[in-house]
Amino acid sequence: MEALKNGSDVLFVLIGAVMVLAMHSGFAFLELGTVRAKNQVNALVKILTDFSASTVAYFVIGYGMAYGVSFFVGAEQLAHKSGYELVKFFFLLTFAAAVPAIVSGGIAERAKFYPQLVASFVIVALVYPLFEGIAWNQKFGVQAWLKASLGEEFHDFAGSVVVHAMGGWIALMAVVLLGARKGRYGRDGRVMAHPPSSIPFLALGAWILSVGWFGFNVMSAQAIDKISGLVAVNSLMAMVGGTLAALFAGRNDPGFVHNGPLAGLVAVCAGSDVMHPAGSFVVGAVAGVLFTYLFTVTQNRWKIDDVLGVWPLHGLCGAWGGIACGIFGSKQLGGMGGVAFLPQLLGTLLGIAIALLGGLLVYGALRAVTGIRLSEEDEFNGADLATHNISATPERESGRASQ
Repeated sequence: MEALKNGSDVLFVLIGAVMVLAMHSGFAFLELGTVRAKNQVNALVKILTDFSASTVAYFVIGYGMAYGVSFFVGAEQLAHKSGYELVKFFFLLTFAAAVPAIVSGGIAERAKFYPQLVASFVIVALVYPLFEGIAWNQKFGVQAWLKASLGEEFHDFAGSVVVHAMGGWIALMAVVLLGARKGRYGRDGRVMAHPPSSIPFLALGAWILSVGWFGFNVMSAQAIDKISGLVAVNSLMAMVGGTLAALFAGRNDPGFVHNGPLAGLVAVCAGSDVMHPAGSFVVGAVAGVLFTYLFTVTQNRWKIDDVLGVWPLHGLCGAWGGIACGIFGSKQLGGMGGVAFLPQLLGTLLGIAIALLGGLLVYGALRAVTGIRLSEEDEFNGADLATHNISATPERESGRASQ
């Protein structure tokens, strides 16, 4: 029976890992559809290579930093309990690698390729595991202090703050240090539109992410006997709440409509195991409005050129989700209880602080040492030709050249 339980847990977590791995193709197509055509190849290559660098970083440094586990032992020991620790690493790696994938969307179209690859490695090796260990593995006594002082620990079931807010606030620092794309803002203050290159690809990316998110959230139980249908339905309700809110707040704009479910899903991660489905719908709807409004303000009023809007989508909606868990997870609002507002607020602020400091140190150092931005000529030609020597449609372009 023990062997059956171990094998079932391994299969359960492995399925979750594969579903979240598939989400990375969603990140790729969401970015591909949003950027201009001359940067589509770069979007695809970045997500795959960043994931690969993240895997090495997390295997060698990050996972051990967060959980005190080393894989530099014999394979016989690694295979203990049907290799559960290995698939747990695989599952949590897909979360860790989401952070560089989030950053990638913010800095698209003008960031150098290899400095970003280095940044991905350092973030997953050192910055992300620091807060992951605090939130999910009792590191440094922070959770114990919150419990003793405020009655409850900081609760983040599936990563609203640990993954999404971290990624979004690191991205904000990278975007600010990088600067806006050439021609995005005129000297007279005008905003020059750079419309998405492909709404179908953008929509495909959003759908892949939405479907994979049910592995992201439900499989965060990490054991088959802890699975909860509540997590699945809460995720569903937040997804549709975010979609409908973004539809109306964004006035039918397809870019907002397809980011709406992602905003809702980002926000519900933290409390998906403790909130009521009706509360999850509200949390998702608030996130949909938050993203739609702050994306517009960020781009047009504050002149922050965050290409995919990853700071409002992941940074702000993730922070909202962390705080909302302490509100809608309470028994007074139909939740399961075991959460409180102040620990959620303080834990969220700590995650934001680590992300901002980590983003500043990583991207600030890279800007000083190697530079992080493409030359003006390379940016004009596009990252596809400048970095990969091929465009997304070489046959079409060669046909034009021959005419």
